[in-house]
Amino acid sequence: MMMNTKLTLNLNAEIIHEAKTYAKSHQVSLSKLIENYLNSLISEESNDEDQISDFVKSMSTKTKLPADFDAEKERLTHLEKKYK
Repeated sequence: MMMNTKLTLNLNAEIIHEAKTYAKSHQVSLSKLIENYLNSLISEESNDEDQISDFVKSMSTKTKLPADFDAEKERLTHLEKKYK
């Protein structure tokens, strides 16, 4: 079993707020969301751009998602590609 370790990050307050909202709407903790993202970066199966969702890209580039962005649809599309 892997041991969890605390990590302190300094991030833009708006990004933190948006990430917390996203995590809550997907019933996942912010820590788990960040852990999953970091894991996707270091995973041997990672295909760089293909593994990073539009939501995460928008957080890192400060671009806004379209008003009609459907995170659940994007997640399902990602899973379909991943498990083909």
